[in-house]
Amino acid sequence: MLSGYPIPNILFLDIETVPQQPGFHLLPEDWKNLWETKAGILLKGKEGETPETLYGRAGIYAEFGKIICISCGVMQGAENNRRLTLKSFFGDDEKEVLRAFCDMLAKWSPASGRTGGSESKYLCAHNGKEFDFPYICRRLIINGLPMPVLLNIAGKKPWEVNHLDTMELWKFGDYKSYTSLNLLAHTLGIPTPKDDIDGSMVCKVYYEEKNLERIVTYCQKDVITLAQIFLRFSGESGLKDEAIEIKKG
Repeated sequence: MLSGYPIPNILFLDIETVPQQPGFHLLPEDWKNLWETKAGILLKGKEGETPETLYGRAGIYAEFGKIICISCGVMQGAENNRRLTLKSFFGDDEKEVLRAFCDMLAKWSPASGRTGGSESKYLCAHNGKEFDFPYICRRLIINGLPMPVLLNIAGKKPWEVNHLDTMELWKFGDYKSYTSLNLLAHTLGIPTPKDDIDGSMVCKVYYEEKNLERIVTYCQKDVITLAQIFLRFSGESGLKDEAIEIKKG
């Protein structure tokens, strides 16, 4: 079982991203050209697809997308008596979303520059090392915002980086394996978060339905599932619904 990480010192998070524009046709010419170059690589071996039809996937690339929601969760209490508190940062103005998230992170982790010991703080996400953490960092730079200490891994040794990744933990050294949050949750008997929308629908829900609240709810469910998975990895029982609190505002 996973041990050595003080669970109350872990911030569980998930992000939702969308393309910069609702459709390829709305991009300025220079960005159209850049996306066509990128899409050209992605289209190899795919018939019937074009840069236009592929543009819905642009949101997963930090150069072509933006963050519309960051949901976070922190657990308090002792083993078998954990409580999870959630808070989300969301909106159409990505810079404000990132600024609010970073302000919270600075208050939550004033000693985040430390490594080791009970005072160390950690970030945890599913596939976070490949997606969530670097995506946030890239968008911070693009928006001209300072990098929080806990996200800034430049010059750090691997054991000094306080980033946890449930997908990496599940691999047990198997670099070939990719396991989605949904599959891992189902495998462990944890209620799946995919009971409304999934990642492929976020762009449509945001731009066509204009229903950001629905996306926030989806993002929060992923954080709940992430925390439940981490508890299972730690040999603890899961959270009951009444042990989960969602903060508004």
